[in-house]
Amino acid sequence: MKNKKPRDIRKRVFEYSLRAIKLYQSLQEGKDSVGWIISKQYLRSATAIGANMEEAQAGESRKDFIHKCSIALKEGRESLYWLRLLAESGIIAKERITPLIAETEELVAVIAKIIINTKKKK
Repeated sequence: MKNKKPRDIRKRVFEYSLRAIKLYQSLQEGKDSVGWIISKQYLRSATAIGANMEEAQAGESRKDFIHKCSIALKEGRESLYWLRLLAESGIIAKERITPLIAETEELVAVIAKIIINTKKKK
């Protein structure tokens, strides 16, 4: 299977961060001030997902793990906002950004499930 997504969430968010960097770089070439600002916001939130998931792995307690995952979840939702804004404003073609939006939605769902499952464990 080509394009099979890694099951390890840390690998998956790392690859997602790399795609975010590429999108950011492509929007920087355009020198459009609005696109430049929004792409910076997106880059910050998108890469923060992975950073927080990495921090969660070193959590000092289950509560700390959940907290870091919750921050990653919030960053994922913020990333979705910036991607939708880029698409709906016409700064970037919807066809180009739709796969990234879908991947972000999947990551948000996976992280939410991790939080739910961790909270259920006693």
